[in-house]
Amino acid sequence: MEGKKLTKNDFIEIEYIGKIKGGEIFDTNIQEEAKKLNPNIKVKSLVICLGQNMILPAIDKFLMGKEIGRYTLNLKPEKAFGERKRELLKTMPLSVFNKHNINPKPGMVFSFDNLLGRISTVSGGRVIVDFNNPLAGKEIIYELRVKRNITDIKEKVKSLMSSFFRKQFPFEIKGKKLIFEVASEERKFVALFKNKFKEILNLELEFKEEKEK
Repeated sequence: MEGKKLTKNDFIEIEYIGKIKGGEIFDTNIQEEAKKLNPNIKVKSLVICLGQNMILPAIDKFLMGKEIGRYTLNLKPEKAFGERKRELLKTMPLSVFNKHNINPKPGMVFSFDNLLGRISTVSGGRVIVDFNNPLAGKEIIYELRVKRNITDIKEKVKSLMSSFFRKQFPFEIKGKKLIFEVASEERKFVALFKNKFKEILNLELEFKEEKEK
């Protein structure tokens, strides 16, 4: 029998390997492959809600209408991490770095006004900083495995909390109400996602006071 097609707001667990065309792996959540990049790394399973911008848009779109299984996705630069842009190469005076006792060298990465820039060249008192994504201009291949389509409502809630808040709150579900136990100082921020919980899970988000620890 034909499997269920994946649609928007389906929760799925996926494994992936991201490669630059030619074979170099740059990202994965498969432990054996990740250890090749960093022997000490610990990867986590990835659960996403389709159609909610939780993954690269091209992957999100590609998985719509698919079933549980393995897939390979080839992406041109414009569908992956964009084309390289000359205007994102910025020239800065060396004195900017010297003022902070920094000796810039090619390959170093710094944050400039919340933008990551990689030192490209250092020459004649000038430093060229590249603000392009390191994968910009490259063709990308993703090997994807959709492991399962999640139906348990509590697992869905937990995955959304991880995605939205990077933490877990105690919660309960009563009818069409999702009740979070949240400290008063965090409630205003969490409340910003009320509409998302309603859209995705069709549950009304409510709060009760966090129990004293």
